[in-house]
Amino acid sequence: MSHLGYGCLMTVDRDQVLRTAAALLTRKPTATMDEVARASGIGRATLHRHFAGRDALVKALEELGIREFEAALDAARTDEGPASDALRRLVAEVEPAAGLLAFLVTENQLFEGEVNEGWDRLDARVSALFRRGQEGGEFRIDLPPAWLTEAFYGLVGTAAWAVQDGRVAAKDFQYMIAELLLGGARRSVE
Repeated sequence: MSHLGYGCLMTVDRDQVLRTAAALLTRKPTATMDEVARASGIGRATLHRHFAGRDALVKALEELGIREFEAALDAARTDEGPASDALRRLVAEVEPAAGLLAFLVTENQLFEGEVNEGWDRLDARVSALFRRGQEGGEFRIDLPPAWLTEAFYGLVGTAAWAVQDGRVAAKDFQYMIAELLLGGARRSVE
């Protein structure tokens, strides 16, 4: 009887389970729900009470990723100062969530037609930064802001995977992204 009562007394911190799942799935995108439960220190049944299946878990991770990226955008103050400085701040602020964002970008390609409106808000804010840089003469005008936004996501994701796999040093994350993106986005002065 005591083992039955233990499960009832134990409270599960949903956000902590999500963060553990994010860390695991970032390292191993094919992890099973059993592996997520184990990594979280809970039983599979408990995990399923919170997330009916992998799709529900990924949707909850998506909400977490959107919240973290929105917080990074807020902290980066992307509407202040030169656009190139704002972009560097954004890269620095997004770094802690880069692995989760890399996982979600890959995972979202599997969801057909269903796009969380949060991504549209994020896209609009990042595109606005590039547009501001173009209007201010800092960034090239021959590359659409939407493309520069996609390039930003791609570089963040690729850098996260490269750091995770040990192909590049974590200390170089911000430098690699900012220099490559800005080197390609900068307007050449002739």
